[in-house]
Amino acid sequence: MTWPLEPRPPAPPGSSAPEGDWGAAVRDRLFEHRTILLRGALDDAAATRAAAELMTLDATGDTRVTLHVDAWGGTIEAAFAVMDVIDLLGVPVHVLCIGRADGPAVGVVAVGSRRACTPHARFRLRDAEGEMRGSAADLARWAEHHLEQARRFHERVAAATRRSVEEVAADCATGRYLTAPEALGYGLVDEVASPRGSVYPLPGRTVGFKP
Repeated sequence: MTWPLEPRPPAPPGSSAPEGDWGAAVRDRLFEHRTILLRGALDDAAATRAAAELMTLDATGDTRVTLHVDAWGGTIEAAFAVMDVIDLLGVPVHVLCIGRADGPAVGVVAVGSRRACTPHARFRLRDAEGEMRGSAADLARWAEHHLEQARRFHERVAAATRRSVEEVAADCATGRYLTAPEALGYGLVDEVASPRGSVYPLPGRTVGFKP
C-alpha cells in the first residue's frame, strides 16, 4: 500500500474521505483521538496546518494532545510558528519523533511538554538554509535578520535541553547528527520508546505508540 508523503487536513464534520483515500482516513481517525501528524518539509503550509490543528484540539478538549513528528528542512519561521503555539496552548503537548527531526524541526520536538522518540529516530542539529536576492542593502538586512532568528532558535533549544547557547550554536553550525540514545543524552527527548513498545488502546482500534 502506498501512503501519501504529505498528510491531508481532516475532513469537515459530517463528511467522509473519498473511497480509497486511506491516508486522509487515518489522519481523521487520529485527529478524533487528539493526535496530529507533522510530516514532510516544515514549510509555512505545514506549520499553518499543524498550528490550526493544535489550536482546534485545545479549544475542543482539556486533555493532552499528541504530536507525531517526522519532518525536515523548512524554515526557522515555520518552526517558531508551531513552537509558539505549543508554548501557548492550555493543554500539554506530548511530542513523539517517529522518523526524523532535521534542522528547524528539532525545535518542535524540544519544546514538547513530554518528548519521546522511537528507537531508530534520528536527529540533526543544523541551521536552516536561506536564499535571498536583491541589492547589497537588502542582503545586509536579510543576513542580519537571519542571524537574529538563528540566535533565538539556538536559545530556545538550549533552554529546552539545558545546554549552553554556545554549544547548541556550534552543533548546529557543524550539522551534528544524533541517534535516539544520543538525543536522550543531549536532552532533546525525555525517553526512547521500548523496542517492544505496546500500542495504547482506542475504542475499537489500537493506534499509535506508547513509550
